Amino acid sequence: MSEPGSVLKVMLVDDHILVLEGIRARLQQEKGIDVVGQATDGNKALELVNDLKPDVVMMDISMPNMNGIEATKIFKERYPDLKILILSMHDNREYISQLMFHGAKGYILKDVSADEMVRALRTVADGATYICCAATETLFRHGEPIDTGESKLTRREEAILGRVAKGFSSKAISNELNISVRTVESHRQNIKTKLHLNTTAELTKYAYDQELL
Repeated sequence: MSEPGSVLKVMLVDDHILVLEGIRARLQQEKGIDVVGQATDGNKALELVNDLKPDVVMMDISMPNMNGIEATKIFKERYPDLKILILSMHDNREYISQLMFHGAKGYILKDVSADEMVRALRTVADGATYICCAATETLFRHGEPIDTGESKLTRREEAILGRVAKGFSSKAISNELNISVRTVESHRQNIKTKLHLNTTAELTKYAYDQELL
């Protein structure tokens, strides 16, 4: 989680130079964000990440040599604390599901506003998940509601799950509900156990189906 006043180090990965330069120029205007490097494919990004030590890698999916899905898998295996934010033109349920399953912390489309891009970067840097509205709708549009059997959540667990689905970090939830971070984490684990769910994407889907958002 980023500390107050610390600089958020970002690496950009996209095979379109104009996109890279445009995003870099926008982020350089943002106080507290430093674009430490850029790459045009997954292989080059993997070469640079150890030296650059970014907090967040913001990466496209469709790239030559190594695409964003393969790069995400390798990043998470080698650097489990590294946060991956996908920035893509693909509003595709399979892509979104795969990337979240393999460890990406966020997914936004290239038509989001610059302000939303910055918000997504800061959110994933703090350890929470960020999926833009259009990608969220795509992810759940054809999904069937999850049958929970008798694994009913308490009101406190529903309150926490609703905030998790909105992208709140455990610290933000603890501040809002006036409970400790440890208590929030305990509730989150209980929710996963009760619902037999493992990923944030699955929890978000459940919250969406149950109208907890």
